[in-house]
Amino acid sequence: MEEKISLSERFGLWLSFHPFTQDEYLEIVHYWLVNLQALPVDWNAAHPLALRFALERGSRSGRVAWQFARDWAGKTGLEH
Repeated sequence: MEEKISLSERFGLWLSFHPFTQDEYLEIVHYWLVNLQALPVDWNAAHPLALRFALERGSRSGRVAWQFARDWAGKTGLEH
């Protein structure tokens, strides 16, 4: 918080990070799963897991989407 106030006071800048909508979050998860070559066979079945992952972390952000995709890729990679 102090860093945000410091930026504002020094440069007159305000940075806002708005949470994604559910659909935007799922699109980003899908993007990362494709890039990690870990797209599930049934993408619709993975939706609730991705949403639960975000809920447990209290945020639907790009970072959480990336973390879910890496977690999914790791778990499914171990199963094969």
